[in-house]
Amino acid sequence: MDKIVEVIAALGVPGLVLLVAMAFTGWAGAAAITTALAVLGGPLGMLGGIGVLGLLGLITKGLTDYGFERLFQSTVAALRKQGKSKEEIARKINSYPISHELKLKVKDFLRQL
Repeated sequence: MDKIVEVIAALGVPGLVLLVAMAFTGWAGAAAITTALAVLGGPLGMLGGIGVLGLLGLITKGLTDYGFERLFQSTVAALRKQGKSKEEIARKINSYPISHELKLKVKDFLRQL
């Protein structure tokens, strides 16, 4: 068991996500991995699932290196540079299922830009 825990810990958050997805499949072994990756990948199947886990790893690394607030501020600033208006970004943020406090933080940051 210690060996398995070491491998999952080495994979980090993506490893935990895969483990949870495998547990919910109701399968064991290779069938659980295949099904979990297909579920995570949605319409893109297993390859999409691998991509999702890779993206999750990148996001997790960014969060640990820079912190959440700095990442979202940089992302909002990049959206502005791409030509998105403040109103478009605010409208999109309002449609997301995130906390009211986080929505207020993003809107406050938008006003400062």
